[in-house]
Amino acid sequence: MTQPAWAQEDEQARRAILELRSQLKQSDMVRNDLAQQVQKLQNELRQIRGQIESLGNAGQSQALASRANDDIGPSAQVGDPTEQRAYDAALDLFRQGNYAGASQALANFSSAYPSSPLTPSAMFYEGSSRYANRDFKNSIKVLNEMVHAYPKDGKAGDALLVIAGSQLELNNIDGSKATLQRTIKEYPGTPAADTAKERLSMY
Repeated sequence: MTQPAWAQEDEQARRAILELRSQLKQSDMVRNDLAQQVQKLQNELRQIRGQIESLGNAGQSQALASRANDDIGPSAQVGDPTEQRAYDAALDLFRQGNYAGASQALANFSSAYPSSPLTPSAMFYEGSSRYANRDFKNSIKVLNEMVHAYPKDGKAGDALLVIAGSQLELNNIDGSKATLQRTIKEYPGTPAADTAKERLSMY
């Protein structure tokens, strides 16, 4: 088994969360939203790896775990190693706190691989990178495009939370409220909806 590699990845994810928190000093409320989203994705990754382990097929398990290596969230299976490397390299920049570099690299990935199963995640992390870099208008633009194109993606509700946070930073209070209400309506019963309810109660 590859427990040490998984443990190392979890530690990298925790460091990424802490670094992201330190970067976002202007808005504690929204910063914590984003940290919770990354933590949620990390938990989903653990669950998927548990499912992989239970398959009982060592070769398949090793291949899937390898593809998910160094990813903050659960990684889809991609057959093209060049495509996977491009995604992993872009996400590494996000993990390292290089949000300007990450947003550009992730945008390049989405442009180069528009049909990739990794594109929704690339768009989510691009929008999150732009948020972390205080590029709120473009964060909203990218994440709106992601939610519109992939409304059933597991990160869509979290993307709406980042949009609401960006709107708040731009003093668009009504827009932020509306986005939080949309999160509750379109993604009921999800952690994103629970967070949206908590945020609305603070207005």
